[in-house]
This record gives sequence, structure tokens and C-alpha cells, in this order.
Amino acid sequence: MSGNTFGNLFAVTNFGESHGPAIGCVIDGCPPGMVLSEADIQPDLDRRRPGTSKFVTQRNEPDAVEILSGVYEGKTTGTPICLLIKNTDQRSKDYGNILESFRPGHADYTYFQKYGIRDPRGGGRSSARLTAPMVAAGAVAKKWLFERYGTVFRGCMTQIGEQMIGFESWDFVPQNPFFAPVADVSALEAYMEALRKAGDSCGARLRVSASHVPVGLGEPLFDKMDSDIAYAMMGINAVKGVEIGAGFASVTQRGTTHGDSLSPQGFRSNNAGGVLGGISTGQDLEVSIAIKPTSSIITPRESIDTAGNATEVITKGRHDPCVGIRATPIAEAMLALVVMEHALRDRAQCGDVAVSLKPIKASV
Repeated sequence: MSGNTFGNLFAVTNFGESHGPAIGCVIDGCPPGMVLSEADIQPDLDRRRPGTSKFVTQRNEPDAVEILSGVYEGKTTGTPICLLIKNTDQRSKDYGNILESFRPGHADYTYFQKYGIRDPRGGGRSSARLTAPMVAAGAVAKKWLFERYGTVFRGCMTQIGEQMIGFESWDFVPQNPFFAPVADVSALEAYMEALRKAGDSCGARLRVSASHVPVGLGEPLFDKMDSDIAYAMMGINAVKGVEIGAGFASVTQRGTTHGDSLSPQGFRSNNAGGVLGGISTGQDLEVSIAIKPTSSIITPRESIDTAGNATEVITKGRHDPCVGIRATPIAEAMLALVVMEHALRDRAQCGDVAVSLKPIKASV
């Protein structure tokens, strides 16, 4: 009921607070027999980790993951896997000035109204720090899906603030702090420097995709693959919009263009984003998400205190001027968790289904 668990067959229960002793998750439903160690999970956590460049929060957390259960002699046992990430660089004193007030654009006000109490240190439970356990769980799902189907998840930034980012190659994504698929990011660096000096923040747009996804994953009505993807992406802090495939561009497309033609050689296009009728087509899953500007900024803003009086809020501490910079591995992880859930569901219900028609290629 409290909304801390994502998934049913591959259920991930997230726990902890931004400035508590640790954060983590419990994965229930991972198939047994898969080789798994911290080394399989840590690389994705390192991609999301704070303090990796001057363009993100300077909170210096190693985000070293520990496997506490569910693995014996290097293999998953089918029992719950507990993953723990200790918090080591909290500066709770930075939030002393907002104990009795609410940051505009943040969850302070809604948490206080809902629970009657809130943890103001770094946002407590509403902090983007709680995405780290989901990245860890997503790494487990990625490993199983790759070994089973060859599924690969990738993501990149396509826009930061007003700056549009073209696509040159996936190879450039790991070579810069923006996860940008371009060779030259000097314009993005200059943009972020100006933003930081202005004491402001900006939003971002990300693309995340999954290739080598099996045909037939998803359900035809309420548990559609694309609806679950949208649900997962909207569960990421600061996400305010989700598109599947052509997304809102579908409004101006004609039926003769939007419908992806099939041929014996493969699909002619992928406006559907890899999903038809809620079920995967075998094409790449293509998702785009919009992330709002960081709410915690040093520029003074109007607000109220817990007594309802007018006040002014300045948020101190260490914050990302654009939370979208570190969101790419988070979006990849959430997409992987959705595909994992549907893969296990399909195996349970339709594992014995045999179809005479072989799947056509994802693209011509």
C-alpha cells in the first residue's frame, strides 16, 4: 500500500533515506542459478554516482553495493536478494534553515500534509538518492535478460535546457559527463557553467532504448508493455513527461506514415516504439522522458513556513544543477525492470506457446 515495491514477479522493495545510515532494496523473484556478484552491479552504480564531474552534485558517495542475501557460492538461489548501499558523505546541517519551511517545486509540502512529519535532510525519502537501489536492481535484471535473450539497454541525453543534442554515435555516451551521443560537448559545458553562476537549474530530455527484446512481452489491456514503461518512468524523481516511439509527433503524422509496415525482410519503421497493442514487436523499445529543473537552488524564492506564514527559501547544500545529467542509467534500469517483469510473466503463462510464423527482423 505504501508504494515502495515495484513489480510483482520480479519485485523490488526500496528502502532508506537520503541522509540515513544506508539505502538499498530487496529483490524477490530473481530466477535461481545466475552467476552474480557485486562486480556485476557496481558499474551501473558508478555511472549514476554523485561527485563524478563538476556539473553534478559534489556529494562524494562511493555507492559501493553489498549483497547481503540471495546468493550462495556466487549464484542466485531464488530467495530474496538484499542489496545495501551505505551513505558516507551526508551533510545534514545544510538543511537546518528549511526545517520549518517548504522548498518550492519539492515534495516538502506534500509529504508534510500527507504524513504530518517529514525528514528534511536532503529530501529524505523523496530524494533522487533513492534511485541508486533501483539502478542496482536494474543491473541484476539487465544481466539475466542479456544472458537469456541478448537484450541490451542504452540511454543518452538528447536535450539539456534549451540546448538540443544531435545523435552521432552511442560510442560517445560514456566519454562525457552528460551521457551525450556527440564528440564535442564544449557547448554543453559552457551552458552549465553559466547556469551554475546564475544560481539556477534546468531540465533535460533523455532517450532510452532496449534492443533484442523478445516478441510477445506485455498484456493486451491494463498491463500493456508501454503503459508499464510509462508508469516506471514516471516513478523516477523529476520526470514530468514520457513518450513511446513517435510520441507526441504522432499527432501530426498521417496513418500512411505512422503505421509501421511489415515485410518479409522486417519492419519498415518503428513509430510504435517497439509495442503494438501493449505487446512487444521485437523491435527496439524506444522511450523518451522529460525531466524538470532541479528544485533545490540557491536563488531566493517565495514560500510559506509550517505555520502558514510567508517566508523566503534559499536551499543550501550540494545539488545537481540538472538532475537529468545522472538520470540516464536510472531510466535504463527502470526499463530493464519492466522488461524483466514481463519476461517472467510471459514465461509463466505462454512458455509453451508455439507459433509457426518466425519473428521478422526488427528493421529492414
